[in-house]
Amino acid sequence: MTVAMHPPGADGRFGSYGGRYVPESLIPACLALEHAFRQAWADPAFRAELDGHRRTYAGRPTALTAARNLSAELGITLLLKREDLAHTGSHKINNVLGQALLARRMGKTRLIAETGAGQHGVATATAAALFGLRATVYMGERDIERQALNVFRMNLLGAEVVPVTSGSRTLKDATNEAMRAWVSAVDDTHFCLGSVAGPHPYPWMVREFQRVIGEEARAQCAAVPDVVVACVGGGSNAAGTFAGFVDTAARLIGVEAAGGAAVSAGEPGVLHGSRSLVLQDRYGQVAEAHSIAAGLDYPGVGPEHAHLSGLGRARYVTVTDDEVLVAVRRLAEREGIICALESAHAVAWVLRAAGTPELPTGSTVLLTLSGRGDKDMHQIMEGLR
Repeated sequence: MTVAMHPPGADGRFGSYGGRYVPESLIPACLALEHAFRQAWADPAFRAELDGHRRTYAGRPTALTAARNLSAELGITLLLKREDLAHTGSHKINNVLGQALLARRMGKTRLIAETGAGQHGVATATAAALFGLRATVYMGERDIERQALNVFRMNLLGAEVVPVTSGSRTLKDATNEAMRAWVSAVDDTHFCLGSVAGPHPYPWMVREFQRVIGEEARAQCAAVPDVVVACVGGGSNAAGTFAGFVDTAARLIGVEAAGGAAVSAGEPGVLHGSRSLVLQDRYGQVAEAHSIAAGLDYPGVGPEHAHLSGLGRARYVTVTDDEVLVAVRRLAEREGIICALESAHAVAWVLRAAGTPELPTGSTVLLTLSGRGDKDMHQIMEGLR
């Protein structure tokens, strides 16, 4: 089946998923953002300015690295799209540069953001410093403890980091608080959402800002790979990667954390402004997610991923925390690359699947390394003891 990742329908839906489920007070802000994004994305001057910042500031295009040692061991050709080499250490800068430019175009003077692993918060603080904007980042208290390095980076960049003490004290709760803060400050503030989640137009807009990953990778590959794989929490790096290959014969594989597998184990529900697949208890309440990777510790998934799964165009699988730690070590020892715990989920699936019917010997695999592992050193040290 040929599927293209087109803009959503007029109601902001990808099939039965998506939409705009927000308080009435936020409807005008969402409508204004959609209008501004449509105008900007159709404006060659905006696109040229964004491309310039991506090239001279963020370090794009990022490399496509052949993982020769692992390829030889696994009997496949493994190609790594190196978003870990982008400025700030992850793919998050692609989206944030776009949203910061859009906020400035709309006359906003402040960015607020949610973050789990801290990489989106760091990228937001970075873009705010670059463009002379104020930045406030909401982060769960538990994630602040396990991502202390990124908290310091945000502070050093001039951002205010607000601890969130409610609920599970992780990404879900940070997103709740950021959206509440946006309600009271829409006049001068842009909510810089970090993933392909949230109310329309965010899932579409963030995917378009991340599309650069897949488009670059497709141009860098000598031929279309057999399999394209990326980790999935909310799912922005995967959406950006898949966008470059969705109209090819490549199989698309999204890898979720076993304890946060919204596509694999969720049910349709509404979370953070959109209808998607959500982890729920038997009463329909949002269930807590768990992952060793703070960026995947989220009970939902972007609505377009739910749609792609329903169509059968993308397949979503899970790996465990233990598999992730093994993958971090093996990639480091074989290729000299220490990746983020989030990215290691994709590596773990490749290690498990190689040589099986899921990933036959001789296959060519493109894997997006969404970020580098500096932020996770303490957890990796503890986990590998």
